[in-house]
Amino acid sequence: MYRSNRNIILLVVLLAFCAISARAQNNGSRRVNPEDREVDLNTPTLVPMVKVGKVLHDGDSIQYVELNTLYVYPQPVFTDERQRQAYNRLVANIKKVLPIAKEVNSIIIETYEFLQTLPNKKAKDEHMQRVEKCIRKEYTPRMKKLTYSQGKLLIKLVYRECNSSSYQLIQAFLGPIRAGFYQAFASLFGASLTKKYDAEGVDKYTERIVRQVEAGQL
Repeated sequence: MYRSNRNIILLVVLLAFCAISARAQNNGSRRVNPEDREVDLNTPTLVPMVKVGKVLHDGDSIQYVELNTLYVYPQPVFTDERQRQAYNRLVANIKKVLPIAKEVNSIIIETYEFLQTLPNKKAKDEHMQRVEKCIRKEYTPRMKKLTYSQGKLLIKLVYRECNSSSYQLIQAFLGPIRAGFYQAFASLFGASLTKKYDAEGVDKYTERIVRQVEAGQL
């Protein structure tokens, strides 16, 4: 069952079936992937945005500084140590996999734009076959470093970043037959590629943490 869980985690990346860009391949040996980074609950995972610009006002040039939105929430209240540990695990897992979800979204956009330059369906299908091969080679060892709970969380955060479920992404790139196959395989082990992200409902607490991580507050 443990090995099967690892296979489900791999599906998290196969959900996108996006191309490995030349930039990612060239920088892969120099950068540290999100799953390899040590999670520090006291240090921001994402660098806070600081944008410096200028506008013209009555003929004068006025500089301005634009910062991330800062979110203010009540301090979490825990009834026991078990709840505190669960919260800390959720924060750590989000800090671990949110950068990967953003990475997936970025590559999906690049892949979609590249597919639009191909002349016909045959060329696109051949390209996506090469993509699948590259994805397996690049991401299989990476996804094995995630826990099962981190993999399931990544499925949800990919939906948040891409505004589409994993199933919808596979269907868009590889068609309904392949999407159905991967969904059926995932369901055998308690996962679902159709899982949505409900920022106003069941995932409300997760969304709160995600926003703070994005703003550099966590």
